[in-house]
Amino acid sequence: MSDWIGLGFFVLLIFGVLVGLKILSKPRVSTNDEFERNAAENATLLGSGVNAINGMLNPECAKGKTAVEEVKKGTYNKKKEDAKGIGNYNIEDNDD
Repeated sequence: MSDWIGLGFFVLLIFGVLVGLKILSKPRVSTNDEFERNAAENATLLGSGVNAINGMLNPECAKGKTAVEEVKKGTYNKKKEDAKGIGNYNIEDNDD
C-alpha cells in the first residue's frame, strides 16, 4: 500500500512541476515604454560594467549607441551652426 502512496506523490509532484512551468512560460506583454522604464530602473552594476567593456572593445557599438541617442533627441545628421563657421562673422566681438 505504501508503494501506491509514494507513486501517487511522485505523479502529483511531476504534474505540479509541469503545470507550474507552463504558467511561468507564458510571455508577459508590455509596451515599449514599460520595457524602457524597467530597463532604466533595473540597471545593475554588472550590466553597466559589461556595457562599458563592450564599448571599449567594440567602438562601433559605442558609436551606434550615440547614434540611437541622437535619433531619439532629433539631432542626428543635423549640421551644428558654429560661431566660427564660414560666413558666420560676429562683428560686435572685433576690437579693431
